[in-house]
Amino acid sequence: MALATRTDRKPSMARTVWDSSVGKKTVMAVSGLIMLAYLVVHMLGNLKIFFGSDEFNGYAHWLRTLGEPFLHHEWALWIVRVVLVAAVVAHATAAYQLSRRDLRARPAKYVHSRRRAGYATRTMRWGGVILGLFIVWHILDLTTGTVHPNGFQSGHPYQNVIDTFSTWYGNVIYLVAMLALGLHIRHGFWSAAQTLGAGSRTRDRALKATANILALVLTLGFVSVPVAVMTGVVS
Repeated sequence: MALATRTDRKPSMARTVWDSSVGKKTVMAVSGLIMLAYLVVHMLGNLKIFFGSDEFNGYAHWLRTLGEPFLHHEWALWIVRVVLVAAVVAHATAAYQLSRRDLRARPAKYVHSRRRAGYATRTMRWGGVILGLFIVWHILDLTTGTVHPNGFQSGHPYQNVIDTFSTWYGNVIYLVAMLALGLHIRHGFWSAAQTLGAGSRTRDRALKATANILALVLTLGFVSVPVAVMTGVVS
């Protein structure tokens, strides 16, 4: 007589956390904060373009030698890339699944209620889609050079940036994406703080102010580069 096998294994802790709405929101919050930290550093690096080609190209070269000789050439850069890809995938997957779960659970009679919450949700959803498409274009433009105008020059990021923002479509894509980024950060930082338990009656005002300041500073910082190229300040 064959022995019966058990197929009702208890799911792992990680699986249990991921399957819950709270778990998915936590993943979104943590991955969002990782990406936010990267954006702050990335913006500061971008602003080096105002100090000339030698400064900007030197910064790009330093990124590839970061950690040497302990790390091999470009290893630190690839570690950052892998962490960012993991954060983006986790963030997008959790957001999509939460959105689908919310739509399935929402009664039809409440479609027109809570307009303010609905606006924030739609802004985050469409902003996420815009940013996802922008990331693909940005990589193909300034990392691989696949869609770069005027011939991509490896090792000359300053000139590559000038080339991109010398085209009308490069400016339009970038500016629209940065505006979407600002709105995404404004809503996302606040949501992440609430999810991770940082919110309280005494801290809510400071958290909202921080979200607004971060969104404004990052948007203006990133937008300043294409504007500087368009106006001839950087050339």
